[in-house]
This record gives sequence, C-alpha cells and structure tokens, in this order.
Amino acid sequence: MSEDLTTEPKAAPTIKDLENEGDVAADYIEELLDIADLDGDLDIDARNGRAYVSVTASEQGNVRVLSRPETVSALQELTRLAVQNKTGQYSRLILDVGGSRQTREQELAALVDAAAARLEAGAAAAALPPMSSYERKLVHDLVSERGLVSHSDGEGKDRHTVITAGA
Repeated sequence: MSEDLTTEPKAAPTIKDLENEGDVAADYIEELLDIADLDGDLDIDARNGRAYVSVTASEQGNVRVLSRPETVSALQELTRLAVQNKTGQYSRLILDVGGSRQTREQELAALVDAAAARLEAGAAAAALPPMSSYERKLVHDLVSERGLVSHSDGEGKDRHTVITAGA
C-alpha cells in the first residue's frame, strides 16, 4: 500500500488573509497591553506577503518597556502562535513595538558596513552573527544594494549570513 506524499503548494496569502491575520494579531496585542496596563496605538499593514502590526505611543507612553529586541521577538512569536491558533494558518507576521524594527534595521546596516570594511581591508569573507530569517533577508537586501554577495550558512539558531565581494 503506497501513500501519496505529494502536497499541493500553498497559495500565497491574499491581502484579505493578511488583513485578517493583522486584525487577529492586533486583538491579541491589545489585550496584552490592557493586561499589562500599557498604552499604545496599533497600526496594521499588509505588504510583501506578510501582515505587519506596529505598536506606537506618545513620548510619554510606557510601551518602550516592550521595545527591547529580545522582548519584541518573544512577543512576535507569541502573537504568531495566537494568530495560528485562531486562523489555523502559519503566520509570518512582523511585529514592531515603539520603532524597534527601524532601530534593528539601522543596527543591521551598521553590521553590513563593518563587514564591507573588513572585505575592503582584504578579508575573503565576513560572517555576521546568527539572526532570524527576516533579519537575514534584510541583510541580503542591504548587501545587494552595496554590490556585494551574501548567502546564509549554518542550521537552526546558528544560521547566519556570510558576505563576500563576489566574482
């Protein structure tokens, strides 16, 4: 008896799917903020095949306590699980709290600049620290903009980006 192990490739989520994912995520985050007695405004966006939820607050807002990169990453994973539980679909949601994503993008740009400087100084390759797949994608885009080449290496939590000057 043979089993058919082939599966149909999953279709990319529609804008409606992503908006629903964003709404579910926003409800979860809003409840979390209420429990923690934190004030914040939520913005939902859908682009590049992902739902994006941003939590912002005025300068007097206390949402900054959640904006540390490790905290945002943990909240993002919890929110993804809540969305998956509610929708039955895997979520690639991106969460931003208090501008943490922009801050991290600036840090990644600085890492790429430092790696480029090492290459200019004669290094054959420059390896960056392990990071999430989303951050690696941002790094690959930054590397490409600078006319360099990159690839991911390693497995699991050790997966990182290696940058070279190319051919």
